Amino acid sequence: MNLDYEWFKKKILEYTGINLSYYKEKQMKRRIESLMKKNGFETYTDYYSALTKDQRLFNEFINYLTINVSEFYRNPQQWDILEKEIMPYILKRTRRPKIWSAACSTGEEPYSIVMLLTRFFPLNEIKILATDIDDDALRKAKEGVYLKKSLESLPQEFVRRFFRENGELYYISDEIKRCVEFKHHDLLKDPYPAGMDLIVCRNVLIYFTEEAKDMVYKNFNRSLVMNGILFVGSTEQIIAPQKYGLKPIRTFFYEKVMDI
Repeated sequence: MNLDYEWFKKKILEYTGINLSYYKEKQMKRRIESLMKKNGFETYTDYYSALTKDQRLFNEFINYLTINVSEFYRNPQQWDILEKEIMPYILKRTRRPKIWSAACSTGEEPYSIVMLLTRFFPLNEIKILATDIDDDALRKAKEGVYLKKSLESLPQEFVRRFFRENGELYYISDEIKRCVEFKHHDLLKDPYPAGMDLIVCRNVLIYFTEEAKDMVYKNFNRSLVMNGILFVGSTEQIIAPQKYGLKPIRTFFYEKVMDI
């Protein structure tokens, strides 16, 4: 089965440009094999053949692969630090911060950033970049329709101000949507945007190999301006951040202190 998986990784790389070797093998194999089983495939060969012919299967594979689990204001205490300490620090240096929500999934994170920024700027002055590898997730993000459960940690003032409720569904306002530019981006192969004051990339790198993490952290350093901030997820504290020209300034927040 392992030789079959090696073949499958090679074919997926050729077909999609996604390099499965950068994902932790045990976790990724388990996820893919559960998908195969669910859809009635016993071999990687048959599954790959079906993926190239059936758009529904392909979309499901990409969506499952990219682990789209998100919510507004995930780990609220960290958003509190972002608002009360990190943003004021950034705004001492620039009144026009460039902000990137990397691996943004279905949009909860970049929209959370925009809502937080309304405490510092009028909406018509806010524009941030949000990217993901999964086009289906980006489509959902642009639609901006969410289940009530995903808003549980969001401050109530934002829920009242920026959402329209319809049963269990919550529709985010167009004025918030206009503040986010969504783009397709693969952290493992595409060029990174430059001149960022804040990069938010949370709960994604835990699925990557050490080699892939090393590459991504180096690219984040190059993407940040000097003294720019990287905000990571609560399971992603960086071991030896100095290797990447970063210095921890709060738990889960790292400042660029050196070009590498």
